[in-house]
Amino acid sequence: MRIFLAGIMQGSLVHAAVHDQDYRRHLKELLAEHLPDAELYDPLADHANSIEYDDATGRDVFFRHNRMCRDVDILLAFVPEASMGTAIEMWEAWQHGAVVITISPLKVNWAVRFLSHVVYRDLVAFEADLCTGQLAQQIAELRGHLNQADP
Repeated sequence: MRIFLAGIMQGSLVHAAVHDQDYRRHLKELLAEHLPDAELYDPLADHANSIEYDDATGRDVFFRHNRMCRDVDILLAFVPEASMGTAIEMWEAWQHGAVVITISPLKVNWAVRFLSHVVYRDLVAFEADLCTGQLAQQIAELRGHLNQADP
């Protein structure tokens, strides 16, 4: 099972900066413990200084990551506030049959609402379902349903 860890990086910041990325470490630890067979890709891991990239490198990474979202089984999105890049990743994953799980208080935002199969209001709610095995069960059911919908 391939998981793409999407989430806010620059968000709506108007200067070259990145939001706190501690959520990535926490999510990776949780997933390693509770979904140990999953192959997890964190786009920040290889691109920690991406805000310093020149346009050609930035464009290449941006489009490559979006294409990667077409080939995953699950996209896990952390969206505490609007994130255009994460919304594009969610769209690509959803369009290509991946299960999209979103952690966000923005449940009325159309990108969150219509591109997510499961929405958790915060990390605490996500962690609770992950630890009890309820999320793994939902993923299995959703993947089965999505696979049946394929021609």
